[in-house]
Amino acid sequence: QVRLVESGGGSVQAGGSLRLSCAPSGYTGGPRYMGWFRQAPGQEREGLAAINTGTSNTGYSDSVKGRFTISQDNAENTLYLQMNSLEAEDTAMYYCAARLEPFYGDWRSLLLRGSWDYWGQGTQVTVSS
Repeated sequence: QVRLVESGGGSVQAGGSLRLSCAPSGYTGGPRYMGWFRQAPGQEREGLAAINTGTSNTGYSDSVKGRFTISQDNAENTLYLQMNSLEAEDTAMYYCAARLEPFYGDWRSLLLRGSWDYWGQGTQVTVSS
């Protein structure tokens, strides 16, 4: 049973920073990709960033490129999302996701909800202006 547990959410003022963490467990061999998504009330789940766990290549959505950084610590088996220059529009529930199989499309396609196999329960990020 694959399990993803997010942490690090909270409340911050606009312009501030937060770092989210995700600890995956319960799988053999590891996911091929890990990613971060977010969902605000009444909106679709939006893909933000993804990382190929083997090559460490990364891809980002236009909405967060240059502000957010996805990374992994293989020794600690932890995925991170460093979020800088936060804006009120970044307020949402943030989810960690895992994909077990290879992906042969582009990053934009990978950052669609249907490309992922497992999800965490989410961690809330609230940015006040």
